[in-house]
Amino acid sequence: MILYRPDLSRSMTVLSDGGILKAMESGELGIENFIEKNLTPNGYDLTIAEIKVGQDGTTQTAGDVAVAPGKWFAVSTKEYIKCGPQITTQLWIRTSWARKGIISSFGKVDAGFEGTLTLSAYNSSDREVVIPIGQRFAQIVFERLDSPSEKVYAQRSGNYQGQRGVKLA
Repeated sequence: MILYRPDLSRSMTVLSDGGILKAMESGELGIENFIEKNLTPNGYDLTIAEIKVGQDGTTQTAGDVAVAPGKWFAVSTKEYIKCGPQITTQLWIRTSWARKGIISSFGKVDAGFEGTLTLSAYNSSDREVVIPIGQRFAQIVFERLDSPSEKVYAQRSGNYQGQRGVKLA
């Protein structure tokens, strides 16, 4: 029997704040609309550029957005992210929103993706939650793959490559 033994010397690595800055400096990673205060020890806080409440709702790009209890909404990030062929990410809602009853299900951002991010969320609380445009909403955690991807996002599907704003389809 052959056992799989991963090569831990080539495992995925989470970038620290300094690692993020170095990756940006080398061009391996890009964050347009970068704000230094949004840098965290192991990630970056993404800010809200626009919110669409409900599938058929209007998109709001300024002011405060009131999200009723039990209502779904989508957030677009102000930041335009550019991941090189060896950079992928995890997305996490900021706990300040989770404590207000906002829940979300995020995926990973593929190596080679570039664009703003559309994040899906839901107000699970029994109260209206007011969300200001420009507020920090989610944290993005950057990871370096053990090797560059053979085919980046644009070559695999690329459905949302280069997107700006809330994109639902």
